[in-house]
Amino acid sequence: MDGSRNDAPDAGSSDRPTGRGFFAGFGRRSQDSADQPADAPKRRTPLWLETGILLVVALGMALVIKTFLVQAFYIPSASMEPGLVENDRILVQKVSYWFGREPSRGEVVVFEDPGGWLTGPEPGPQTVLAKGLAKIGLYPTGGHLVKRVIGTPGDTIACCDAEGKLEINGVAIEEDEFIRPQNKCDGPMPNGCDSDWSVTVPEDRLFVMGDNRAASADSSDRLCGPGQQKCDPDRAFVPIELVVGKVFTLVWPPSHARFIGRPDVFESVPDAG
Repeated sequence: MDGSRNDAPDAGSSDRPTGRGFFAGFGRRSQDSADQPADAPKRRTPLWLETGILLVVALGMALVIKTFLVQAFYIPSASMEPGLVENDRILVQKVSYWFGREPSRGEVVVFEDPGGWLTGPEPGPQTVLAKGLAKIGLYPTGGHLVKRVIGTPGDTIACCDAEGKLEINGVAIEEDEFIRPQNKCDGPMPNGCDSDWSVTVPEDRLFVMGDNRAASADSSDRLCGPGQQKCDPDRAFVPIELVVGKVFTLVWPPSHARFIGRPDVFESVPDAG
């Protein structure tokens, strides 16, 4: 018999999907997607969600800036006149004191209350919105003091020479350029200019004074007077760790706006020791 029949199923006619047919299915689906109109509407993020994300990012950036770079404050009193007037708005930069650098003589700094320096209520943000903005550095805050650094660790400050000028490490400094004119001397204390004084700044401390010396509750105001009982000599100094940053510009009101630098007179002061 010449035509024996093969009962084996023909591979080409099998009902099971072949590899070619399987991938062909994918090809059809891809082609179907390609056939969709190009201008078909795409799903967009809801406006409320976009706004929320932008707000969170903005608040995060504000907190970072306040913590590490720049913070706004206001002048709480007349102690820094004539240069800084009560309620002036200032910006404090913190970069200068990164990596262990310490404040220099002549710089105007903002620092936290070392204890008992602030007395009475202070003006500040009153509304809920203002208080919230103050928390993230977008509104000037209070609760701090603003003074000029006169002595750094190891410096000896004395009041005063024959002309009533402060001496730092034996060198008299001419401060008429930035302080309010004084009656007798440039470095009063509780007893006024009637008694001279001299002090050496301890390690990790600063000796600070306001530019309005007669109306500034500063380091000189907290020196222990002659015969004063139960007086802590350390109360006159500010721990460096409490310094927030250096004042570098006055931003409000616009008529007062200017950059604030370090007077050249402090360049002539020799290092301690």
